[in-house]
Amino acid sequence: MNVDLFDFTLPPERIALRPAAPRDSARMLVVRGDTLADRIVSDLPGELRAGDLLVFNDTRVIPAQLEGMRGAARVGATLHKREGPRRWRAFVRNAKRVRDGDTIDFGAGVSAVASDRGADGSIALDFAGDEPVELLLERAGRMPLPPYIAAKRPTDARDADDYQTMFARRAGAVAAPTAALHFTPALLDALAMAGVGHVTLTLHVGAGTFLPVKADDTDDHVMHAEWGRIDRATADRLNATRAAGGRVISVGTTSLRLIESAADADGIVHPFEGDTAIFITPGYRFRGIDGLVTNFHLPRSTLFMLVSALMGLDRMQAAYAHAIEHGYRFYSYGDASLLLP
Repeated sequence: MNVDLFDFTLPPERIALRPAAPRDSARMLVVRGDTLADRIVSDLPGELRAGDLLVFNDTRVIPAQLEGMRGAARVGATLHKREGPRRWRAFVRNAKRVRDGDTIDFGAGVSAVASDRGADGSIALDFAGDEPVELLLERAGRMPLPPYIAAKRPTDARDADDYQTMFARRAGAVAAPTAALHFTPALLDALAMAGVGHVTLTLHVGAGTFLPVKADDTDDHVMHAEWGRIDRATADRLNATRAAGGRVISVGTTSLRLIESAADADGIVHPFEGDTAIFITPGYRFRGIDGLVTNFHLPRSTLFMLVSALMGLDRMQAAYAHAIEHGYRFYSYGDASLLLP
């Protein structure tokens, strides 16, 4: 499909620079078939049914943004995928100043050797020393806010909490599964009272989620792989929910993409562990999910293509036009939508 079909104009003032407080006070646009309804996230229990199951991503964002020196040259690195105990693949700013075998000093006693430049321009970084890389990043790294926020303000102490979900347990993401940022313990309690359950899985979100689609046709776009895991107990719960007539509602496109990677042609979700580079565009037949809670996405992005595949392109263009006209806040710290085809 032509990527231009997924374009729309977003006024810059619609980009949220801070999350709503409290988290579940964010607005929520409910798209149910052809109808639109303006709600807030705390209304979610009344929009779902007893027996439904919400699926959250329990990945934890690491301080994956690094600034360093290669000799006299300043370079920046954004880690995006772990390749070994001490090796991470990274997108590097000023990468033309970095050659294979060069050491980059990130300060605070943290350094890495660069090698293996990829076709996408990324570089492998092998971190020196014996300390776990996670400890090195805690010393030298900072929270990797999305570029559309980082371009408008610096990362600060608030982001260390704001950019983690309440489910964050397993370190490894370089971007938050932002739909879950809206959830609070009180909201989970209200959902449980309404008969709505929840489970978690793990997908370590990579920086590739923010890369623009540069191809003119979706067939020519290459997705970056991300590592994920669904254990047997979670897979069994997903399958049992649907068998009993309940709906599986993904909270975020990350949990949706992992479920769809693990589901077979009959809609049965199997345990999964490994990389997924699934790319969902209109025409895709969904196998393992029945609905989605998600934020509002970038124009021409793979995520806007995904929601258009779920709900229909014309319907999502209309929903986004409604959101823009009625002052919804967009992107990672923005408002939510509940999509029920």
